Amino acid sequence: MRLAVIGTGNMGRALMGGFIRGGVISASDIYCYDVVPQALESVKETLEVNAASSGIEAVKDADYVLLAVKPQHFDATVSGLAGSFKDGAIILSIAAAVTCDRIRGLIGDNRKFVRIMPNTPAQVGCGVSAVCPVGLDEDETAFTVKLLETCGEVILCDEKTLDAIGCVSGTGPAYVMLFIEALADAAVSLGIKRADALKIAAGTVMGSGKLCLETGTNPAVLKDMVCSPGGTTIAGVMALEENGFRNAAIKSVLAAYDKTLEMQNKK
Repeated sequence: MRLAVIGTGNMGRALMGGFIRGGVISASDIYCYDVVPQALESVKETLEVNAASSGIEAVKDADYVLLAVKPQHFDATVSGLAGSFKDGAIILSIAAAVTCDRIRGLIGDNRKFVRIMPNTPAQVGCGVSAVCPVGLDEDETAFTVKLLETCGEVILCDEKTLDAIGCVSGTGPAYVMLFIEALADAAVSLGIKRADALKIAAGTVMGSGKLCLETGTNPAVLKDMVCSPGGTTIAGVMALEENGFRNAAIKSVLAAYDKTLEMQNKK
């Protein structure tokens, strides 16, 4: 099985690394291309994949083609490659807000493709990928899921759900980083060294997420387990509520969804 990857930025590199580490595909079966020569050379050296001299060369014999380019470059990139996809090749797109209709219009009505919304924690194998297959059979869908499971959790869904998931998982790491940064700043203000403060804050967020996932316990219950009557934690929770913490988090996701719809309607 041969995989072509167009675009070797952070997400393209992260996904390839996961595929290889997970043993689903070997580095020798991956052919990459990037318009930035330095990026292409870097991924060739670090992951030991093949560097193609052009996008057309990368995709011409590929069974799967991963398009890891920015939305603003998507149309031009795909238009230049569509005639070189081999018969039966399955196209994988991770471009945010690029709809199934838009993809279909560029690659043709009869070609199979998958819209994917991964997120940056895929770089460390702890990502979440929303996956919307179009026209794939059961085995092809299972292989696509197997590929992406090397980078974390996979949620099979329709397109509307994918866009909604992306506004939580795709944008969420930025919000979580703000929270980690704020916790660390507070720790520094209390006299804790910056390096230790970041370890404490990031480790607390990571451990809390793992606790929620592995126990399957509702987060409200886990929160209450920490909130002793009249204690320090409930005082902190009340301060968060007073400053609109939950409302701000909800509004951030809804704002991202509104922006997604706006971006889609521009095409």
